[in-house]
Amino acid sequence: MRILAAPGQGSQKPGFLEPWLADESAKDSLAHWSDLTGIDLVAHGTTSDADTIRDTRIAQPLIVAAGLLTGRRVLAALGDSSVHLAGHSVGEITAAALAGVFSDDEAMTFVAARGRAMADAAALTPTGMSAVVGAGYDAIAPVLEGMNLRPANVNSDSQVVAAGLLSDLAALKDNPPEGTRVIPLDVAGAFHTDFMSSAQEPLRAIASTMSPQNPMRPLHTNRDGSVVESGQEFLDLLVGQVVSPVRWDLCMQSFETSGASEFIELAPAGALVGLAKRALTGVECRKIDLPEHIDELS
Repeated sequence: MRILAAPGQGSQKPGFLEPWLADESAKDSLAHWSDLTGIDLVAHGTTSDADTIRDTRIAQPLIVAAGLLTGRRVLAALGDSSVHLAGHSVGEITAAALAGVFSDDEAMTFVAARGRAMADAAALTPTGMSAVVGAGYDAIAPVLEGMNLRPANVNSDSQVVAAGLLSDLAALKDNPPEGTRVIPLDVAGAFHTDFMSSAQEPLRAIASTMSPQNPMRPLHTNRDGSVVESGQEFLDLLVGQVVSPVRWDLCMQSFETSGASEFIELAPAGALVGLAKRALTGVECRKIDLPEHIDELS
C-alpha cells in the first residue's frame, strides 16, 4: 500500500513548476486556476522570487495547485493500486480533492480564501512559529504552555513547531528546553492556533457553498491521523484546522498501522520525505519534484 502525501506551506521554491509546464494541459490548468483565484500562478510557479512566493496569499494556492497537477498524474500512473491520501496543513486540501471530496476548482477557491483569511489574521498581532528539535509532543507541550506558546505542528517524535507571540518565541529561543534546538521559522504568523480564529468565518462561508462527497480513497486527517470516511466531516475539519494543531506524527503512526510500503510526496517535495525516512521503518520513500520521477513509479 502506498501513501500519497501533499506538502504544506514553506515547501515552495522559486521556479519549481517550470519543468511541469512543458505539458500544455498542465499549463492550461494553471492558467485556469489563475483566473479563478485572481493570482498569477504561472508566474509565481516559474519566475517569481522567494520573497514573493513566501506571501501566505500566494504560497497556499501555489502549493495546492502544484499538488493537484502532480497528484493527478501520479494517480493515473499508479492505476488501481492501493493508495492512501494525506496532506500536511494546507496539503490536506490537495489530498481531499485527489480523494474526490470536492473538485479541483473548489479546492482552489477554498485555498485562495484560506490564504487571504490567514494572512489577514496574521496581520492583527505580531506572531510567528519556531521549530523545537530534539523532543516530542509529550515533553514539549507542558513547557510551551508555561511560556504561553502552542504546539502548532507536531511533525515527529523529535520535532514540534511552537507558535505564539514573537516576544514569547524570543524567550523560547533564549531558554530552549534541555536537549533541544530552537529554530525560528520564516512564516507570517501563528498558524494552527487561536490567533487564526478570525480566519474561520470566511472559510465557513466558502464551505457552505460546497457539496462534499465521501472520499473514494482512504483519506487521513491531521487531527489524529485517522481515516475519515465522510466528506462533510473532512470539510468541517478543514475549516477547524486553521486553529488546531497539525498532528503529522499521528498521521505517520497511522500510515505504519495501515501497512504502508511506500511513501510518495507530491511537489514541491522534500520536507515530508525527510520526516518519513526517519519515522517509517522499512517504507520506501520517494519525492515527485520532476515529471521524470513519475516514470520511475512501478
